[in-house]
Amino acid sequence: MRFILLSFLITFSSIISAYAQTPDTLSPTSYDPELAAIMQATPQEYTVNKITTRGNSSFNKELLVSISGLMEGDKVILPGGDLFSRAITKLWEQNYFSDIAIFLTNKTGKNIDIELVVVERPRMNSFIFKGAKNKTERIDLEEKIGLTKGKILTENLKRTAMEQILKFYSDKSYVAAKVNIEEVPNAENPAFKTVIFNIKRGDKKKIDNINFAGNVSVPDSKLKKQLKGNKERLKATLYRTDKNSVYETVNPYKPKDYFKKLGFLSITKTREFLSPWLRVKLSGGKFSKKKLDDDRNAVLDYYNTIGYRDAVIEKDTFYFGKGNNMNLEFKINEGRKYYFGDLKFKGNTKFSDSILNVIININKGDIYNISNLNKRLGKEQSPDGGNDISALYMDDGYLFFRIEPIETAVYNDTIDFTIQLTEGPQATIRNVTIAGNDKTKEYVIRRELRTVPGDKFSRGDLIRSNRELAALNYFNQEKIGINPQPNPEDGTVDIAYTVEEKSSDQLELSAGWGGGVGVTGTLGVSFNNFSLKNIFKKGSWDPLPQGDGQKLSLRMQSNGKVFQSYNFSFTEPWLGGKRRNSFSISAFHNRTNSGGGFNSRGQYVPSTTQYLRSTGVTFSLGKQLRKPDDFFSLVYSLNFVRYKLQNFDGLFRGYNTGVSTNVNFKFALVRNSINNPQFPTSGSNFLLSGAFTPPYSLIGIKPSVNNQYSLPEFHKWRFNSEFYVPITRGHGADKNKQLVLKAAVKMGLIGRYNKDLTISPFERFQVGDAGLNNQFTPLGFDVIAHRGYFVYNNSNPKINPETAANNNQDFFTIFNKYTLELRYPLSLSPTSTIYALTFLEASNGWYSVKDYNPFQLRRSAGIGMRFFLPMFGLLGFDYGIGLDRVQAGQPIKSAAKFTFMLGQEPE
Repeated sequence: MRFILLSFLITFSSIISAYAQTPDTLSPTSYDPELAAIMQATPQEYTVNKITTRGNSSFNKELLVSISGLMEGDKVILPGGDLFSRAITKLWEQNYFSDIAIFLTNKTGKNIDIELVVVERPRMNSFIFKGAKNKTERIDLEEKIGLTKGKILTENLKRTAMEQILKFYSDKSYVAAKVNIEEVPNAENPAFKTVIFNIKRGDKKKIDNINFAGNVSVPDSKLKKQLKGNKERLKATLYRTDKNSVYETVNPYKPKDYFKKLGFLSITKTREFLSPWLRVKLSGGKFSKKKLDDDRNAVLDYYNTIGYRDAVIEKDTFYFGKGNNMNLEFKINEGRKYYFGDLKFKGNTKFSDSILNVIININKGDIYNISNLNKRLGKEQSPDGGNDISALYMDDGYLFFRIEPIETAVYNDTIDFTIQLTEGPQATIRNVTIAGNDKTKEYVIRRELRTVPGDKFSRGDLIRSNRELAALNYFNQEKIGINPQPNPEDGTVDIAYTVEEKSSDQLELSAGWGGGVGVTGTLGVSFNNFSLKNIFKKGSWDPLPQGDGQKLSLRMQSNGKVFQSYNFSFTEPWLGGKRRNSFSISAFHNRTNSGGGFNSRGQYVPSTTQYLRSTGVTFSLGKQLRKPDDFFSLVYSLNFVRYKLQNFDGLFRGYNTGVSTNVNFKFALVRNSINNPQFPTSGSNFLLSGAFTPPYSLIGIKPSVNNQYSLPEFHKWRFNSEFYVPITRGHGADKNKQLVLKAAVKMGLIGRYNKDLTISPFERFQVGDAGLNNQFTPLGFDVIAHRGYFVYNNSNPKINPETAANNNQDFFTIFNKYTLELRYPLSLSPTSTIYALTFLEASNGWYSVKDYNPFQLRRSAGIGMRFFLPMFGLLGFDYGIGLDRVQAGQPIKSAAKFTFMLGQEPE
């Protein structure tokens, strides 16, 4: 920065040419000896009479003068006054000018005229990244450095831009990248320049070795596992690249010691011994300077969990080794290992020491682990899901509860703690507010909340409220906000809920032309936030009345003139509006033709004598239970289905003509505690149901003389159990991206009241093919999916299921199914929930209880994808390999099968 003092300019102005010009040299417009003499005279006060400017092309005169702080009429002492130097300082602080000066241009008595002259810095007309790989990389660089056209080109701006570019490439493992800047003046306006960043990325650097020094108690392999951002590359070499370590790290297992101490009997010691020469790694070994800080902290966090609370990384470095790859080294001072001593509680009146000790579960002599202690106290997030002391108090209303571990003594290797508790008063909920619900009525949200004004505050109620709101599937689960606002002055708390609406309605649409059979396809709509009471209200159709939490579903399906299906359902989840009592009604009508042929014009003409008609209606009433807990519900339903068969072969063996009326009563005990209907990460889903027809044969009601199945009688039992367990934990913005294990068991049995009758052909179990492959199958049995297999009806797993399906028309009366799935979400966005899965599955069916063998199962394995998209619901596919279909000499793909699904997951 250069300050041009007024006295300097006046004194040397005589040697500068007196002509008006662009102020590249800050020359005055003219030279007057009388003006120069002012600076040699005794200091006197002058008045600024007139101010002119020069060199300001980007700033008008008024703005430039305003920034300087000068005004006509100002008083200035010359020589010696500081008015002009202050003006120059203010202008200089704007960072818009490379030079600034003030000249005297006229003197009349005690009045002077001055000229404010500036040299503006060049501005950036555009910028170019020369050497960037592609357009995407250029866009990323623009966002990283934050440059915009028209910015003033300062040295600081250029230096900062270069640093950001180098950091950008360093984070991508280009640690040897170089950048230089080239400025090209604009031909039309020299005040503007194009800035060219010449980038040489070099090669990506991989990590050859990661070495540790000073780690006496912990082997290198343990510490390397803690590093998440930097991993060693795969290695097979005769050259030991770590022998010249900066911190004199050495392999702890020399050949002599390795064999002498029987290290070959230990996998860990063998891996350590071979590591300098041979290393098998799944990672690419890329170096990331950006993640180096996280890796340092991870190493120290691990030391802290095993008692070394004083462990520090004294130094670390990375340098180029053989082959221009990176070596990364850490010098560690472990310190001593500590253990927990006495833990005493102070301030607890609500719960006794014995109860708190059970929860904290830390005993004297345990290895010191401050993170574990904080998790048990509730000061850090615990994988136990709230099994800590803070949760114990918060669930009982102690919102103002505070807890703090205090070290009271450190002796030798032992640390004593006093756990200081401040219980405070129990808080009462004062106000509950809801914001963000543009479509859903407030009462629909409020009835799901467990936090009611006047009730005692409970942390558990907040968690349950969040689950219930997510289960509605009306809102973006990631954006459900719950903000308790304590009022310590009166012992109350306000709770503010915020939601973000998302589309939960679904549209199912497919269409085609089946040659002579006509139009084929499906049209279905499901409105999951419907409002029946507003159906006649003006202005409420958008596209249908919505906001009251009811569900309306309409579906039409056609395979031309061969098959048509019509379905309707309506559900009110809160019948009466005061309790969680659900009411639903559903109806369907199916028509299937099995005969017919094509006429002379190639059009299909259905048979009028070979068909199946089925019509049904179901009424259901569900009630939420309070015991054993309120995750349980009991659902009662009355089902009526009428089947009319006319020469319809291929569905029930020995029965192809007649009318059957299936009336049954069903109960279902359900427990559902999953936390997200689309991608559950925890919880379970449990179902035990029984369906019963009247025991006609036992009460003297006989079937039709010509049709023994005119009044089907049976009792049918189902058991489903699903559990979701997170295998990994997400972090930060990806906290819900967890690898989740789903384990499921399903069983079914249909029996008879009268041993003299055959078991009903209706309501049996089809095991095997499912998804869209079964979309035209008439109702009358349960479809139990088994990925990798076609429909099979025979209990012998060695028989080819395709052959079995053709040789036997009866479906099973008993089945078992076991499933293990590993799921990982690729997207949890409210606009698309997408996850990938891999599965193991086993199932089979039998015709009688005496043949039942739960270990006689068909097995399959495979992979799949699920897509939950607004308006379209579920789209998915599985690729399964039937392991018991694999035959010697045949390619594996001959035992594989795709299963597609649309709208709902097959059972």
